[in-house]
Amino acid sequence: MPRSAISWLVVFAVLFGGFFASVGALNADLYSAHGFVRTYLDALARQDSAAALAVDGVGASDGAATALLSDEALGELSAIQLVRDTAEPDGSHTVVYDYLLASGEGRTEFHVEPSGTRFGLFTDWRFVASPLSTIAVSVKHDSRFTVNGLAVETAGAYLVFAPGLYVVDHSTTFLQADAVDVAVTEPGTISDAVVNVQANDEFVTTLQGEVDDFLEGCSTQTVLQPTGCPFGRPVTNQVEGDSVWSIIRYPSVVITPGETNGEWVVKNATGTANITVTVRSLFDGTTSTIDEDVDFSVDYRVTFSGGELVIEAV
Repeated sequence: MPRSAISWLVVFAVLFGGFFASVGALNADLYSAHGFVRTYLDALARQDSAAALAVDGVGASDGAATALLSDEALGELSAIQLVRDTAEPDGSHTVVYDYLLASGEGRTEFHVEPSGTRFGLFTDWRFVASPLSTIAVSVKHDSRFTVNGLAVETAGAYLVFAPGLYVVDHSTTFLQADAVDVAVTEPGTISDAVVNVQANDEFVTTLQGEVDDFLEGCSTQTVLQPTGCPFGRPVTNQVEGDSVWSIIRYPSVVITPGETNGEWVVKNATGTANITVTVRSLFDGTTSTIDEDVDFSVDYRVTFSGGELVIEAV
């Protein structure tokens, strides 16, 4: 055989050997079962929900709430490390990864299976069961909540990517709730999150100011029974001149949830007013001055309209 032919055979052998070595390396890494799972995890880490949903076997169920399958709802996922990739007798693989969430370390087990080949050389994979999970959110005293800063209007069950840390809370102008951390590490699970919404300091301060202003307005009325006001002083004698009211102690507002969402109440908040008025006795015509404190209480129902307080005395 000519030397040139031998040289070409050597070249082709090297090329083919390198090609198949590359194919083998890619199948052992990028196109392996754990490489497939890593593609999904990397999409979550860079907060790319579209890429994560595009991974074979991830797709959301028809009719399920998907508002949290978004970039904005994804939290921090880092330090992704393969723990093991185990081939099962049926050809599927069990793949386990460690990682870090904002709440700490986590570990998730995934089950994947071959779904065909690419170009007849590389193995394609899919999740045996979708790695999505569900968070069932209940909101007390309101319907709104946020997840990792994403605003959601209605409580209920929402699909989420696993793994992930989902911080569920409520923070609006007048309301707040302590954050509930939901670390979702297992696919196909249901986690509960109860958000207990309460009046915040701004709500209390604003309502207190409104109540104080209203009572101050009541105190400018120069009659024994100020119209629409919670205090008054009946007398049996004849009034001489104007009645003079002043507020000695304003009711201290304490806001609690009402019976229905969006309704807030102030119950039996007590205060004290003072009245000074001159009266003439109907019996002997003598005059005297009444100067006394009058205790009173207020009850209010408060709702919201266009972001403003709607205050109703009850």
